[in-house]
Amino acid sequence: MSSFSSVSYFTPHPSVHSPLKRLLDILGSLLGLFLLGLIFLPVAIAIKLDSPGPIFFRQQRYGLYGQPFQLYKFRSMVSNAEALRRGYPTHTTGFLFKDAGDPRITRVGHWLRRTSLDEFPQFWNVLKGEMSLVGTRPPIGEEVVQYTSYQWQRLNVKPGLTGEWQVNGRSQVKNFEKIVALDLRYQNRWTVGYDCRILLKTLWVVLGQVGAF
Repeated sequence: MSSFSSVSYFTPHPSVHSPLKRLLDILGSLLGLFLLGLIFLPVAIAIKLDSPGPIFFRQQRYGLYGQPFQLYKFRSMVSNAEALRRGYPTHTTGFLFKDAGDPRITRVGHWLRRTSLDEFPQFWNVLKGEMSLVGTRPPIGEEVVQYTSYQWQRLNVKPGLTGEWQVNGRSQVKNFEKIVALDLRYQNRWTVGYDCRILLKTLWVVLGQVGAF
């Protein structure tokens, strides 16, 4: 897998080497994987009955300092969604590709996204240290190669299951530059306590069914 780590825009961030943040990630991911074990069978059956294809969706994403990793999610789209991607319009700006009416999303996929259950397999990424509970949205390669030096700064922390974007508008924020600004605000405000605040706010958002699409 290719890496963008040779780019010289990275500045070490205190969160990367924080033992308390890593402890929070380990404990949170173990709890998340336990919950994943409880929901796995009914979710897997629902996905298979609704649409032919694999249960999990895997995609190469780029994390801390541009290092590549395999991100895992429950599949919420048709199995050939990546091949169909360029055939559909998006109603966002910059590097985002999101559309609430995207016909590639399955019936079960809409429910998984609304409840954020599609994200649960990423607790494995967190346990492995590729992601954190709180961080930035992990980008894809074709996005990263177009980053400016300003945008590269968002990769100074690990990608997260949740973050400023998810709890401050989520899918209603459709401008990539606003997401970058939120990511950098997170870096400026970061403490372990701030991570806990974002996690609690994430629970409030998800339980309030303000889900992603």
